[in-house]
Amino acid sequence: MGERDPFPRRKARTRGFTLGQPRSFAAAPDGSRVAFLRSSAGDDPSNALWVLDGDEGRERLVFDPREAGPGEVELPEVERARRERARERAGGVTAFACDRAFRLAALALGGRLFVADLAGGGAREVPVEGPCFDPRPDPSGGKVAYVRGRELRVVELDTGEDRALAGEEDPAVSWGVAEFVAAEEMGRHRGHWWAPDGRAVVACRVDEGGVPVWHIADPVDPWRAPRPVRYPAAGAANADVSLHVLGLDGRTAEVSWDREAFPYLVRVAWEEGAPLALVVQSRDQRRVLVLAVDPRSGTTRVLREDVSPTWLEIVDGVPCWLGGRLAWTVEDLEADARRLLVDEEVLTPPDLHVRRVAGVAGGRVVLQASEAGEPTEAHVYAAGAEGVERLSEGPGLHDAPAVGGDVVVLVSQGPGDELPVARVLRGGQVVKAVASNAERPGFLAAPAFARSRERGIPYALLLPEPPGAKAPFPVLLDPYGGPHLQRVWRASFPFLEARWFAEQGFAVLVADGRGTTAGGLAWEKAVHLDLVGPAVEDQVEALLDAAERHPGVLDLSRVAIRGWSFGGYLAAACLLRRPDVFRAAVAGAPLTDPALYDTHYTERYLGLPQEHPEAYERSSLLPDAGKLERPLLLVHGMADDNVHVAHTLRLSRALLEAGRPHAVLPLSGVTHMTPQEVVAENLLRLQLDFLRRALGIAGTERPASHPEPRRP
Repeated sequence: MGERDPFPRRKARTRGFTLGQPRSFAAAPDGSRVAFLRSSAGDDPSNALWVLDGDEGRERLVFDPREAGPGEVELPEVERARRERARERAGGVTAFACDRAFRLAALALGGRLFVADLAGGGAREVPVEGPCFDPRPDPSGGKVAYVRGRELRVVELDTGEDRALAGEEDPAVSWGVAEFVAAEEMGRHRGHWWAPDGRAVVACRVDEGGVPVWHIADPVDPWRAPRPVRYPAAGAANADVSLHVLGLDGRTAEVSWDREAFPYLVRVAWEEGAPLALVVQSRDQRRVLVLAVDPRSGTTRVLREDVSPTWLEIVDGVPCWLGGRLAWTVEDLEADARRLLVDEEVLTPPDLHVRRVAGVAGGRVVLQASEAGEPTEAHVYAAGAEGVERLSEGPGLHDAPAVGGDVVVLVSQGPGDELPVARVLRGGQVVKAVASNAERPGFLAAPAFARSRERGIPYALLLPEPPGAKAPFPVLLDPYGGPHLQRVWRASFPFLEARWFAEQGFAVLVADGRGTTAGGLAWEKAVHLDLVGPAVEDQVEALLDAAERHPGVLDLSRVAIRGWSFGGYLAAACLLRRPDVFRAAVAGAPLTDPALYDTHYTERYLGLPQEHPEAYERSSLLPDAGKLERPLLLVHGMADDNVHVAHTLRLSRALLEAGRPHAVLPLSGVTHMTPQEVVAENLLRLQLDFLRRALGIAGTERPASHPEPRRP
């Protein structure tokens, strides 16, 4: 890496060095094959479908989307929404689904339906009246269910017969898709599932007629009409979601449960040898039921009920089944840990905090978890009747995106890895490393890790190493700081951007305070009824702790903070509420008024606004507008349908009314992500320029290429 191709450009061009990495793994139930996506190079955004054969360990290209002709010309609107909800930054093949034997995969490309031969290679287009969305083959591989518009359809692959299973004229009603909050907040990105025998499809009917209509406009193109979207803001009506078993013979049954008491459909699982199972949740998210369904009548019975005084977190991967027994997670308040439960037997010890469940392999449940006292590491474990075995080695962030048979796909990020490393384990032993075509950063970020003395807040500190740099250094806090995302891991890859800022002369501090996943249950739930207050306190505590540990190194008279999404919310909150500590902030896509954010996320932490108005007032930044004393840059995408630009505009209006100078950078055509290469590159540089001017720092951009960065 040199000055001709500096870090901001390389990061933007490679989508954060993610292009070319193997991803979206799926494993055959018998472990014979592993399918995955990968593009050809670190600057190639077009993913192709690959297969790794278990016996030979050989990688085979199955389907290259370029051979199918133009595939990204006219994406269906529902596919654009799916990619936004999934934070998809690439193109080509972005999702696929397989039959039970793992011989056939179905995928959509630009609204066209393709099926790929996973055994022999190659693919063919299936003529359907598009655009096609979310195609899924039946277990035998003879049929494909897919969504077209508001209809759920099934096509016979041999005959080409294509018919609708369900659909309505009402434009507010759709079949077979996930509603906004399911995809954005629950991690449920699908809305239809095949029966194990292939004779029926269970599908969501989503009625958004009662959901408020918002409008997304781009003033740079004033001749274009605003785009209406159904957005369920806190306290407003959600989509009405019901579930139906649709037999291919024409028989149907609506699944019955108390939808008034449990309106959220969280998960649907229909495995061979197990009942059709649902997870439903109350609106206040304090009660969760696991239900078994009789697919003929639609009646349900309760398999399990869980209750919490705050909220119950949705855990990815459950319910699943181990030898016909229900695998689930339970919140053990006494142990301050989430634990794996199989029927009524607890399989994980109290000092292991379960993060997600990957599935069942080799007769054991494979899961990701962290040991008590070490939240900056996550490892992969296999839990069964004989105990718990750790499958991952070395410090860092380890996960298992796919399992099947006795195969576990292990993806690891460690302190010595420039990029994540994917390996295939069979029987717990590594049999193959999956090749990566990603561009390497060319340097390792090597932060120093610590935990604050008072609350034990984990943080990472990176110090500058440009020629002539002398302490004390101006400080840049670079947090996310909110639920469901952790920044501080014992690895290099998560700190590449922080390393670049350190090379520009900043001491960069990344801290995970209360409310993040960097702790146990009490840590996660410390933000109950106050979403941002504890987060601000913890950023200040981490900063002061780092300064105390490194006397004379951090210049506490020049402290700035930057962030995006919740991180932008936190950055603005720190500047407004602690001007004695923070001198400048860059707030990207910030949530500023919780009443403008969606139901499922906001009400989880703050309750209904009608019942807890004080919690919304406490968590809003609008009342703090008159307190602004320092330089603030607000950045927001005008096309953002997640954190609407209204958040930034309302705060800007409140600041103007209070007579407080500030800067606003609107990003035309940009959503909650910034995948546009030029925008992403220059946005990083503009932030650097703003922070330097705000803190009175001179200098020019330097490459983040020092092979052995300074350790505090």
